[in-house]
Amino acid sequence: MTVTIVGSQLGDEGKGALVDLWGGDADIVVRYQGGDNAGHTVVEDGEEYKLSLVPSGAVRGKVGVLGNGCVINPRTLFSEIDDLREQGLDPDVRLAKRAHVIMPYHRRLDNIEEEAKADSDLTVGTTGRGIGPTYEDKVGRRGIRVGDLLDPEVLRQRLEYVVPQKRALIEDVYGLEAGDECDIEALVDEYTEFGRRLREDDMTVNCGDFLAERRESGENVMFEGAQGTLIDIDHGSYPYVTSSNPTAGGASTGSGLGPTVVGQGEVVGIVKAYLSRVGEGPMPTELKDNDHDEELADFIREKGGEFGTVTGRPRRIGWLDIPMLRHAARASGFTGIAVNHLDVLAGLDEIKVGHAYELDGEERLTMPATTERWAECEPVLKEFEPWPEVDWAEVAEEGYDAIPDAAQDYLDYISDELDVPVYAVGIGPDREQTVHLANPFDE
Repeated sequence: MTVTIVGSQLGDEGKGALVDLWGGDADIVVRYQGGDNAGHTVVEDGEEYKLSLVPSGAVRGKVGVLGNGCVINPRTLFSEIDDLREQGLDPDVRLAKRAHVIMPYHRRLDNIEEEAKADSDLTVGTTGRGIGPTYEDKVGRRGIRVGDLLDPEVLRQRLEYVVPQKRALIEDVYGLEAGDECDIEALVDEYTEFGRRLREDDMTVNCGDFLAERRESGENVMFEGAQGTLIDIDHGSYPYVTSSNPTAGGASTGSGLGPTVVGQGEVVGIVKAYLSRVGEGPMPTELKDNDHDEELADFIREKGGEFGTVTGRPRRIGWLDIPMLRHAARASGFTGIAVNHLDVLAGLDEIKVGHAYELDGEERLTMPATTERWAECEPVLKEFEPWPEVDWAEVAEEGYDAIPDAAQDYLDYISDELDVPVYAVGIGPDREQTVHLANPFDE
């Protein structure tokens, strides 16, 4: 059995909490794309684990795999593993030999390029972690892969080819001085040492073969996407996107298991009960047009803890965007959804949803293909009866029927619009604060 967890919006939907909830029935949790720009926060028994690279299943003692679709910063990886060990965990993490490695020059160039775009409309608002430049080198066939770290001579050959290009880009194009990030000898020494640790700890695998063998032995696999649908390189609001495919199709190409394997399993879209976004790009339902909206956004932001896990940046806030969810459900083929942060909207005087868009005098139920046209869309808002603040811990104990009626109406609306059932409802950050309606591994 496979279950794929997909962010249905702009990232930060609380995917880690659902991976943690259902991960108990998984034997292996696979990250299939992204890098250490993708923050997950998992809370268990009041203990908070902040993860940016290690798959969330590590908190449940599962084997975590960073698939070939990921880009991996070994500095971050080993720092994160060491931190988890200090918190009492012993994560079992495997790296695909075909996954690409984030090098120091990628991080340097990421920040240089963002700064160069600062005075234009092309600023993406990246985390500066080198993700985009690493994927650029991957498709440009000049990348460094995890398998290369295991062979110092291969690593040196790769670096001797690519580093002079990076130095020329920094110095001749941007007029800056290259530093240690372009010191080939220092890079060979440091990354050969990473390779030694990977080898000694038996952390590298041929990802597709490894997963196929484990599935054939009867083990369950969970695929964990990073970020969300609207920052997918193909299906998102380009160019305000990440450099990989968070949608369900990425689970196949990013792991080495075929689309029939992923497609025969469950694909669960994770929905935040409202909308948040870090970085630039359109957001038709954003709360920003007047003082009342901005106060409302501030309230939701503070109550929901809407600050980036990796960067700490405050997130932009908006009403739930249903055309966005229709787009996400189609792109990934959701078989069910989980709705998080329902408790954050409790106690508001008003609750609205972007039911559709108005564009050129016509009503549209899904998103235009281009970001420029999406920016021209005006939301057609639908109002809902607000629900009161309640004892959410008590609701978690009693189950779905204890959720206020108005909030149930809200959930029913989302389910009806996407034509998929609700599998879980998040009413707090801890695993125990999730109302569990169905387990996708049992569906």
